[in-house]
Amino acid sequence: MQLIFIEEQVKMNKATVVSGIRPTGYLHLGNYFGAVQNFLRMQEDYNCYFFIADIHSLTTHPTPENLQAGVKQVLAEYLACGIDPEKSTIFIQSDVPEVSELYTILNMNAYLGELERTTSFKDKARQQPENVNAGLLTYPVLMASDIIIHKAHYVPVGKDQEQNLEMARKFAKRFNRMYKSKVFPIPKPFTFDGADLIKVPGLDGSGKMGKSEGNAINLYDTEKEIRKKVMRAVTDSGPTEMNSEKPEAIQNLFTLMKIVSQPEVVADFDEAYNKCEIRYGDMKKQLAEDIVKFTAPIRERIVTILEDEAYLAKVAQMGAEKARESAAATLKEVKKVVGFRKFY
Repeated sequence: MQLIFIEEQVKMNKATVVSGIRPTGYLHLGNYFGAVQNFLRMQEDYNCYFFIADIHSLTTHPTPENLQAGVKQVLAEYLACGIDPEKSTIFIQSDVPEVSELYTILNMNAYLGELERTTSFKDKARQQPENVNAGLLTYPVLMASDIIIHKAHYVPVGKDQEQNLEMARKFAKRFNRMYKSKVFPIPKPFTFDGADLIKVPGLDGSGKMGKSEGNAINLYDTEKEIRKKVMRAVTDSGPTEMNSEKPEAIQNLFTLMKIVSQPEVVADFDEAYNKCEIRYGDMKKQLAEDIVKFTAPIRERIVTILEDEAYLAKVAQMGAEKARESAAATLKEVKKVVGFRKFY
């Protein structure tokens, strides 16, 4: 009992961080270097809640089989990357029904006009006009519930989620103001040091690597798949003047190489480019080799963990218990200030 008390005291003295990911597709190099790598450091210094957002994914109507497989895959990938269930709370969103209950309560104080104006809703409505469901509209409310039910102090977010985090801050402030309470801390965006912010480009010559863009190298990809993808990466006919500026597609290849290759390898190809002696085929072969070398150990761990369903179930159960304990405590406060069960 004394050890548990000490552990809880240590957690209470740490700021809380919450982050979630939808179980759609595999984790890719952009996810790893842009987020997961930082999560590994954060779990040492913060009280971290990392969840798999399976309720959010219902807006696109996945089959039950695909949903279950996706959740299992992301959980295995998180663990294979080094997120430690003893240090962080790793859980599946739907295992914490308190989130859905808070979502219902917050929806009563969220207004149609502000939800319709969110960029994420307008983008999704354009992308899937045949499926503009209420879940898309109230996505920011569910996201707010995910965050504030654990009384998060910080949320690591990309540019595409900044507005939704601002909505979460708005809903937390509105609830505190309406009920004259201080139930919710106001979450802030977690800002990494400049050196920790790595934007991983895709293989299509523009933009960042993404699940839906078809330009990603996944941590679960086989050696054959990685080589095939890299060799098909967009290039040009080569420089015609020495020391010329690199076009975006070529700079993307060099950026990827800086992430996974040794500095001297990057320097050699950079020199070859500046001398107009670059051979893109050789560069791609080296880049593919270095990516395979980096991802192979992670992929091996993913495969091993996926085969150990008892371990996955144990991690999910442990995470659910820890997350529900936190969520239930917050929901109890919420119900009290709202006025539920005041007289019996």
